[in-house]
Amino acid sequence: MIRVSGVSLILAVLGAAALGASAPRAAQVPAIREENVRAELAALADDSMQGRRTASPGGARAARFIAQRMRELGLQPAGDSGFFQRVPLARSPQGGRGGLMLLDALEGLDTVPAAARAIAVNVVGLLPGSDPKLKDEAILVDAHYDHLGVGRPVGGDSIYNGADDDASGTVAVLEIARALAAGPKPKRTVVFLATTGEEVGLLGTRWYIAHPVVPLERTVANLEIEMIGRPDSLAGGRGKGWLTGFERSTMGSLLAAAGIPIVADPHPEQSFFTRSDNIAFARRGIPAHTLSSYNLHTDYHTPDDEVDRVDVAHMTAVIRAAARAVRLLADGPAPTWNPGGRPDGPGRP
Repeated sequence: MIRVSGVSLILAVLGAAALGASAPRAAQVPAIREENVRAELAALADDSMQGRRTASPGGARAARFIAQRMRELGLQPAGDSGFFQRVPLARSPQGGRGGLMLLDALEGLDTVPAAARAIAVNVVGLLPGSDPKLKDEAILVDAHYDHLGVGRPVGGDSIYNGADDDASGTVAVLEIARALAAGPKPKRTVVFLATTGEEVGLLGTRWYIAHPVVPLERTVANLEIEMIGRPDSLAGGRGKGWLTGFERSTMGSLLAAAGIPIVADPHPEQSFFTRSDNIAFARRGIPAHTLSSYNLHTDYHTPDDEVDRVDVAHMTAVIRAAARAVRLLADGPAPTWNPGGRPDGPGRP
């Protein structure tokens, strides 16, 4: 999650009550097993991944792990190189945070000195829709798999493992894919995306927006998942997640009316709606929100964001709720912006 200054957001959940009497319950999905969640989290946040820094050997190792899982789950590869969507970068001291700058095209690498060239990858898998009318529409489910890499030692530990931020969200993407692939085919197509470069300026998301698997005008909703590894008492504690920008679109009220335990963001002063990849999609007109349970713990962006601090039972419960949410979005009404909810463009709230 990116640090920015907080601004207030108004929490409104009246739509859920209005829809509750008549809205269908969300479809159940095949079981999501705690042991799978634990194993995938342990792999992605292991020291061998070296903090998954963008365009690093550890980041590439994590991408290969995610691609292999998508292959095993039966998703269709949707990148330009199998499951990989190559993201061309240039290394430069003036290239922003992390010294990386996004290039306009893969061919742009030829214009950069060899020593400054870098390639990172998004990992993209597809679950095609089954409904003749809705299969050309898509739900995008994503998380960023990159983190901060190896950095300043704290207490003798220099690997910023990022178990909560955002190995937890990446595992959620994989487990939601597992659940949906094992059940009835969704009516809409579902795109599962693990992005690179969120921590250094949404690089992978910006590239995906320029090169989407399904055209953005046919992408009807985006659910980003970020930092679900620990419960937040302000959201109801274990097993509960919260949705950024809950009041901005009908997504939150649709989920609430279906009985899915995802509530409004209890930290409006943090402006979390604008602090993850979802904001880039929202500014393109797509109802896009982030699901989280971040409780403002102080291990954020430190080497202490380790697997042993994650509440795996809580995380599994949130993933189960997220899988029901994605099934509802894939099969039910498409969410729409509430009046005044859509961000108008870069720099706007």
